[in-house]
Amino acid sequence: MSSRGDTTPAALDVERVFRREHGRVVAQLARRLGDLDLAEDAAAEALVVALERWPTDGLPPNPGAWLTTTAQRRAIDRIRRERQRDDKHRAAQMILDDTPHEATGVVEDDRLRLVFTCCHPALAPEARVALTLRLLGGLTVPEIAAAFLVPETTMAQRITRAKAKIKGAHIPYRVPAAADLPARLEAVLAVLYLVFNEGYLATGSGEPLRAELTQEALRLTRVLHELLPEEPEVQGLLALQLLVEARRPARLDDADDAALVPLDRQDRSRWDAALVAEGHALVRGCLARVAAGGAPPGRFQVLAAVQAVHTDAPTFAATDWRQVLALYDQLLALDPSPVARLNRAVALAELDGPQVGLAEVDRLAERLARYPAWHSTRAALLRRLGRDEEARAGDQAALALTANTAERAFLEQRLAHVTDPPD
Repeated sequence: MSSRGDTTPAALDVERVFRREHGRVVAQLARRLGDLDLAEDAAAEALVVALERWPTDGLPPNPGAWLTTTAQRRAIDRIRRERQRDDKHRAAQMILDDTPHEATGVVEDDRLRLVFTCCHPALAPEARVALTLRLLGGLTVPEIAAAFLVPETTMAQRITRAKAKIKGAHIPYRVPAAADLPARLEAVLAVLYLVFNEGYLATGSGEPLRAELTQEALRLTRVLHELLPEEPEVQGLLALQLLVEARRPARLDDADDAALVPLDRQDRSRWDAALVAEGHALVRGCLARVAAGGAPPGRFQVLAAVQAVHTDAPTFAATDWRQVLALYDQLLALDPSPVARLNRAVALAELDGPQVGLAEVDRLAERLARYPAWHSTRAALLRRLGRDEEARAGDQAALALTANTAERAFLEQRLAHVTDPPD
């Protein structure tokens, strides 16, 4: 949210709070207004007011409520100024009306309603994810464009078209009826997964790990699991998020530049044992369902099983890489994506050596040329083979492609040491 250009500590604190509260504010306004553009614009105007007042007045006791109230007032002012239709005047009155309204779905959660609206089948799949990241996560268009490896203009058009489609087609702002949930579930799970990933390793140059996004994705996935306790893929996604989130306390070092700490160097005593235990229990439940004759595990269940293997190992050296490789083979049958193949190549390198892994990584060169992790993974394998100059070039290429400050600090550390000790 650095579009205002102010990078003073006070302004950055305001924007950090705004990012955390953005989804809540927009969701509440959208429910009352039924207009995503107006909701988003009013939230942005509330940020401008906060940037003017909070640095001198200090943060209010409840920043989220302050932002929501201010945004509501701005929306009312805009509606009254336009004075074009009677129904806009009625909408302004609805904002001030705190009387209970009829339920609009199977669960009363404004942000979950926002996700289901953004994931309506009438919208293109890539637009669903982008719109959710914009409205729920408060990401800027450049950040979302970087996450999808597309130009900013393309992403801006995609988001604009999606919002126009919602408005023009009168797509309802609600969680579907219980009978309609399963048909809409796949798109929602995919979006929650990508929202979580953006928090896990942010694409922008702000906070490198955005805990508010991972925690919001976790919260919404928990709500879905309560609604659909027998849906294996919901259970799998929740397990996956828990096991990844458990490692967050160990993912940054304690240096001033807060560099990313790779899995092989993480202090496992810092992992959240309660989250690991909860995630493992969910994975065991998925396995038991399959063993009892249920459907084969889906993508999120397999990914959760991979994380379960990693978090079950007391040390990196004790990881059961054969099982990890088998799980990635299973995943590729479901999701033959280049990123899944890259992760499989890492497991293969641990089993059969860096030369074998490098050959697999090189096969992905054309498809992942703009993906920082491809370059850094390749550089790590080259370094293990003693090809230090090539490794250095790979780290430099990765550095040029990422804005994440923790990832950059990690790459700069590697570049400062021409030869790292072997893993």
